[in-house]
Amino acid sequence: MKILVVLPRFPYPLDKGDKLRAYHQIVELSKSHEIYLFALSHVKVTDAQRAALQPYCREIVVVHPSRLTSYSKIVCNYFRAKSLQMGYWGSNAARRTVKDMARRIQPDIVYNQMVRTVPLVARLPFKKVMDFQDALSLNTERRMEHSHGLWRAILHYEFKMLRSTEYNAFKIFDALTIISEVDSEAIPHKKNGEIHIIPNGVDTDYFKIENGKLIIENSADATTTNPDNSQFSILNSQFSICFTGNMSYAPNVDAAQYLVHDVMPLVWQKVPSATLLLAGTDPKPSVRALASKRVTVSGHLPDIRSAYASAQLFVAPMRIGSGLQNKLLEAMSMQLPCVTTTLAATPLAGAPLLIGDSPAQLADHIVALLQDADLRRSTGDQGRNFVLQHSSWSAAVQPLENIFNALLESK
Repeated sequence: MKILVVLPRFPYPLDKGDKLRAYHQIVELSKSHEIYLFALSHVKVTDAQRAALQPYCREIVVVHPSRLTSYSKIVCNYFRAKSLQMGYWGSNAARRTVKDMARRIQPDIVYNQMVRTVPLVARLPFKKVMDFQDALSLNTERRMEHSHGLWRAILHYEFKMLRSTEYNAFKIFDALTIISEVDSEAIPHKKNGEIHIIPNGVDTDYFKIENGKLIIENSADATTTNPDNSQFSILNSQFSICFTGNMSYAPNVDAAQYLVHDVMPLVWQKVPSATLLLAGTDPKPSVRALASKRVTVSGHLPDIRSAYASAQLFVAPMRIGSGLQNKLLEAMSMQLPCVTTTLAATPLAGAPLLIGDSPAQLADHIVALLQDADLRRSTGDQGRNFVLQHSSWSAAVQPLENIFNALLESK
């Protein structure tokens, strides 16, 4: 079948959860179907990034809205009582381009990701499937609860607009998908229709340790710059703990600050030598400010596996956000024991995660793992076995393909 995939961001590099999900779904679907990719991008898409998708797509089209256009759309959407982020991604040029692509291609299925792209596809006269990915309204509500003043008021407005858009999606799309049961339950839909759970997977051949070592080609290039501009190689460093993610994303920024300010002081009381790596692209100034003798802020890494391989355990103290934390799947696949919160653990039911919802609980788990090599080893092995059994990308994408096939059969 012909599948027109419509995304709010170009799905490469794999530095954000939505891009990771879209990329691997495209790879798996391309094995049996023709993929036509449309993506918005507010940053330049390089030839190398296009080349990463080229083997899996018959056609790739990218529209680059100007920042001025996007910001003006935000203002317009406010006065029209619509979602602000839908305005940011709601380019008129993008809408026309998607319409022209669909008319020319005549796709069997239009598959778009996130409510941000609803204006681009809503009126297309084809079978349409939208991936909520996660409940953006839930994500916004949780951020609102940790915010104050004007920002809290803006998030409250956005929460209401997103909730309305999610509710109306049942009238527009032939099928809807989402990443976890928790996010599904956050969207009021019981009387409207079904939301299919399509989980994320992890590339277990890529994220793995062999004989206790990670081998990366051209590992001499796996260097980065820390805040004081000195060079260090992650592969030649050894950290007690690591936390990874897009360090400009509010839930990750909050988690990094919470980890350093509230959790690690309790760990250092019992393990003074413990060191922490905060690894991930675009760290905000507030994250860079966390750097110290015992805390390293790496910024972007050429290969995120080097961060996992350099640590004894992984901690994801998420307090806000929604969806499934890909970082936990990757860390488990790398045989790292993982400490996290109920919020992040719930979508991964059955996973061997150590869960704490207070600084003391999280610190106790961290200290126990740091002081017991056998516990680290057994918990890491359990995590690797879990992802091997439950989290391959081929298994994760198969239910999505089944939905597409069922829609075509119902024509």
